[in-house]
Amino acid sequence: MIDYVATFIFFFAVIDPIGTIPVFIAVTSQYDDQTKRAIAVKATLAAGVILLFFLVAGEVILAAMAIPLPAFQIAGGIVLFLFALSMIFGESKPEQEVKLAVSSSETAIFPLAVPSIAGPGAMLAAVLMTENAHNSLIEQAQTAGMMLAVLVIVLVLLLGASWVHRLIGSSGASIVSRVMGLILASVATTNVLAGITEYFSL
Repeated sequence: MIDYVATFIFFFAVIDPIGTIPVFIAVTSQYDDQTKRAIAVKATLAAGVILLFFLVAGEVILAAMAIPLPAFQIAGGIVLFLFALSMIFGESKPEQEVKLAVSSSETAIFPLAVPSIAGPGAMLAAVLMTENAHNSLIEQAQTAGMMLAVLVIVLVLLLGASWVHRLIGSSGASIVSRVMGLILASVATTNVLAGITEYFSL
C-alpha cells in the first residue's frame, strides 16, 4: 500500500499544475473560449498518455539500454535545471514557448502537453515511483491513480485559466513563471543529488 498523500504531493510538485497556467494563457490568447477548452482537454490527455507510457515502459527501456535509474535521475535533473534557468534568467516560460506554437492542435501537444505538463521531472517521477524491484503491480496501479488525479486538477485549472488570467494579468503570469522556474531548479537539484547519492551508495 502506497502513501497516497505523499505520492499525490510528489506528483503535484513535479507536474506543477499552477505553473502550467501561464503557459496556457500565453499560447491560447488568440483563440476563442471553445477552442481553448478543446486545447486544454487534448493537452491533458496527451500528457496523460505520455506519462502512463513512461510509468509502464520507462524502466524496461532503461534496462534494455543498460542505463541505471540513478543515471536517468541525474540526467533528468540536469535537463530540468537548464529548463528552469531559462525560465528565471531568459524569457519567461510563456514568452519563450508561445513562439513555438503554430496551430491549436500543435499548441495542445507542444508546448502544453510537453514540456509544460509532462516535463522531464514528471517523466522521471513516473519511472522512479514505479520501480519494479520495490513496488508490486497493485502499488504501481495506485501510483498511476494518484498521477491521473493530479492531471485532473491540471485540466480543471486550465479550463478556468481565463478567470486566473483576469485575476493576475500578464505581468502576474510572468512573475509566476519565474517563481515556478526557481521551484523547478530546486526540484532538479534534489533529483541530481539523490541520483548521485544512490549511484555512489553514499
